[in-house]
Amino acid sequence: MKILIIGRAGQVAWELQRELACLGDIIAVDRHSHPLSIDLLNNDSITQTINAIAPQVIINAAAYTAVDLAEQEIEQAQQINGHALGVMAEAAKKCGALLIHYSTDYVFDGLAQTPYQENHPTAPQSVYGSSKLLGEQAIQSVGGDYLILRTAWVYGGRGKNFMLTMLRLMQEREQLNIVADQYGAPTWSRQIAAATSLILAQTLAQQSGKLPVASGVYHLACAGVTSWHGFATQIQQHALAAGILTRESVLNAIPTSAYPAPAQRPAYSVLSGTKLAEHFKIQLPAWETALTLCFSDYATGFNKP
Repeated sequence: MKILIIGRAGQVAWELQRELACLGDIIAVDRHSHPLSIDLLNNDSITQTINAIAPQVIINAAAYTAVDLAEQEIEQAQQINGHALGVMAEAAKKCGALLIHYSTDYVFDGLAQTPYQENHPTAPQSVYGSSKLLGEQAIQSVGGDYLILRTAWVYGGRGKNFMLTMLRLMQEREQLNIVADQYGAPTWSRQIAAATSLILAQTLAQQSGKLPVASGVYHLACAGVTSWHGFATQIQQHALAAGILTRESVLNAIPTSAYPAPAQRPAYSVLSGTKLAEHFKIQLPAWETALTLCFSDYATGFNKP
């Protein structure tokens, strides 16, 4: 089986290449890869590369993720996160491939007080959120076999993410101001990749080697809830215990209003994992457990670029 991973160098894509290796031949591409590449700004590139590879599974782990910059680069965000997914879905349908795509909590308004279910009305509050919703809708309108996996607060030992930013700033500064009134469940990129592998393996087993599935949207995030300040506090404690940090920084809890940004962030980003557990019998661990596991690798240098 050929598994095409789009977004070769991203933190989730890097983990996917390792987790999925036992399920088939992995072909990971991005706009810089050789001899085959894929440019999500170029629709012809998407179609040509998928047709050339003819995979049985396509996993899109690429995205425009510059949330604030998207408020200015609207067309670019909409193309990469939105229109490109329609082209990808058409190509997947033509070659009979299952399309797995990662979406985000930003498709919601962030005003809920209990974990978001998959059928909760979407109401993105930023260009980034709107572009990701556009991608979901584009896939659904094409049809075919697809799984849209919404996740949130993704971090890991590679790439650009909150954990690595905090570790860098904690080494540089004695005090940090961290937002304490936005809530979510930090989700380790390896847990996303591992769950994706389990979902794909189950799909193969249930369909006797065939890939058609009950297409739909599923929430894929760690259990529990914390604030960015709470997350940063745990990161610092783990880093101190592992010897990554040699001194403790003061972490000041601040409201969102004290840290203005061009794009509005959801105040509440907790995603319910009930549907995922019911359909695939998969439940991601508590975010604290995942963070402990992540640091057990990161502290040894295993996960570092």
